[in-house]
Amino acid sequence: MKVCAFFLLALALATPAFGKTFTRCTLAQELLSLGVPKDQLAIWTCIAEHESSYRTGVVGPTNKNGSNDYGIFQINNYYWCQPSSGRFSYNECNLSCDALLTDDISNSVTCARKIQKQQGWTAWSTWKYCNGTLPSIDSCF
Repeated sequence: MKVCAFFLLALALATPAFGKTFTRCTLAQELLSLGVPKDQLAIWTCIAEHESSYRTGVVGPTNKNGSNDYGIFQINNYYWCQPSSGRFSYNECNLSCDALLTDDISNSVTCARKIQKQQGWTAWSTWKYCNGTLPSIDSCF
């Protein structure tokens, strides 16, 4: 009985670590509420789909340079956020990488928009899937 109770407690504590999984429409609605222009929503949702499958709690596998990518938009810790390991980062978004793994995606959106403004859509390798005609997002509203 103690083992079962321990397992259930451990599962309950671990559940938030998995993060939230959006749908295309719930993400589009959240992005709009966070100030993303409506004409960009299809692109942002496409990037999130291909980067993280709309999941907030994703840390990508280690890249060739030893860095990792975090959150719904898979933001790289070498340039944009400070990893908890204390490893060097330029930390251009001036935030902890852990802040990109929460259900509140406001930090992820702010940082991703900064990346897009500085580097354009090609900052995401998945842009190749999102460059062209995308399904309309209008049915989400």
